[in-house]
Amino acid sequence: MIPRYSRPEMRAIWEPETRFRIWFEIEAHAATAMAELGIVPKEAAKIIWERGGKAKFDVARIDEIEAVTKHDVIAFLTHLAEHVGPEARFVHQGMTSSDVLDTCLNVQLVRASDILLADMDRVLAALKARAFEHKNTITIGRSHGIHAEPTTFGVKLAYAYAEFARGRERLLAARKEIATCALSGAVGTFANIDPSIEAYVAKSMGLAPEPVSTQVIPRDRHAMYFATLAVIASSIERLATEIRHLQRTEVLEAEEYFSPGQKGSSAMPHKRNPVLTENLTGLARMVRSFATPALENVALWHERDISHSSVERFIGPDATITLDFALNRLAGLVEKLVVYPENMRRNLDKLGGLHNSQRVLLALTQAGASREDAYALVQRNAMKTWETGADFLASLKADKDVTARLSAAELGAMFDDAYHLKHVDTIFRRVFGAA
Repeated sequence: MIPRYSRPEMRAIWEPETRFRIWFEIEAHAATAMAELGIVPKEAAKIIWERGGKAKFDVARIDEIEAVTKHDVIAFLTHLAEHVGPEARFVHQGMTSSDVLDTCLNVQLVRASDILLADMDRVLAALKARAFEHKNTITIGRSHGIHAEPTTFGVKLAYAYAEFARGRERLLAARKEIATCALSGAVGTFANIDPSIEAYVAKSMGLAPEPVSTQVIPRDRHAMYFATLAVIASSIERLATEIRHLQRTEVLEAEEYFSPGQKGSSAMPHKRNPVLTENLTGLARMVRSFATPALENVALWHERDISHSSVERFIGPDATITLDFALNRLAGLVEKLVVYPENMRRNLDKLGGLHNSQRVLLALTQAGASREDAYALVQRNAMKTWETGADFLASLKADKDVTARLSAAELGAMFDDAYHLKHVDTIFRRVFGAA
C-alpha cells in the first residue's frame, strides 16, 4: 500500500485494527450461535461480546505475542483473552484458523467491492454526462491510428460507458462470488462445530455459507474476483490511452485539465503533459499483475496449505486500494476533460475528404462497376491526395472513368458528413436507453 495512491476509506478496510475487529466479530457471533445450541454458557457469550466489543485491540501487543507463538490467530486469541477474562476459554470452540482468516478476507473483499462499485458509478455518471454533451461533436475515427471515417466524440465516450457498465456487472458477480463464509473446522468436515453455527455467522456477517470449504474457502472464487479487477483496470487503460493520444500536440482534440499553478516540466515551462492518463496506465498494469498470483493460488495441497496466504496479504489490499484510486482519478479526469471541437474539425478536414472514400466505392458498385474496378478507381484518386495534397472530390470529378458512372452532383452529395452520423441516436439509445 503506497500512501500516494491510497484513499482513506479503502485503506481503512485493510488496517490491522479493522482486521482484528472482524476476527472478533466472527468469534463472537460463533459464540452466540454455540450458546443457543448449549455448547457454551449464554452468560459467557454475553461477556465475550461485552468485553471484547469494548476492547481496543493493541496491534503492537498482538505482534509481541506472535513473535513468540509464530501464529497470528493464536496471538489474537491470547490478546482477546486478556480483555475477556476466563470466559475466553469458550472462544474458537471447534474452529480452525482458516475459519477466521478466510471469512475475514471475504468480508474485507465484499466491503472493498462496495467502494469500488460506488467508484464505478462515479465514472459512469461522468462518462454519460460528457457523452451527451458531445453527442454530435464530429471527429475523425481512426483505425491503426490512421484516419478512417467520422464518428462523434460522444460516441467514443458512449463506448467507454458501455464497457464500464459491463465491468460493473462483472464486479457485482465477483462480489457475490466472494461473499462466502467458512466455519467448518479442521479439514472442513464440521466434526467439532455444527453447520448451523456457520450459517448463523454467515448471516450475521452478510455472507453465504461456503458449500464445501475443505478447511479453506476455494480459491477459484478469489481468482475470479481479482481477474475481474484486472479487466476493469484494462478498461481504465484503454480510455486513458485514447486520451493520451488525443492530447498529443499534433492531434490536440482533448486534453487533461491543467490547473492554475500546475507545472508540466522542471525544464520546459511550456509543457502540458498527460500525466494523469500516464499514471492511470501504470496503475492499471499493477492491478492486472495481481491476477496471475490469484490464479496460481487455486491449486492448494489437499484440504489446506498456506501458500496462498502471503500472496493474499499483498494482493487483497494492493489491488483494491490501487483500483479505487485509479477509478476516482479517472472519474475526475473525465469530469474536467477539456475538449477541442474546432481541432477535431481541423483534423477531420486534413486529408481533403478522404474519409468519404467508402461512400464513393459503394456508389460506383451500385452504378454497375465491379468492386475490384471501383476500388481501383477510388484508390488511385485517394493516393493523389495522400501524395500531393490534392482535393479528393476535385480529383474524382476530373476522373473520366469515375464521372462515366457518377455525376459531379452525385459525387458532391457523398461528401456530406451528416451521413456518417445518422445512427448516433440509435447507438445512444442502445447504450443509455430511451432517456
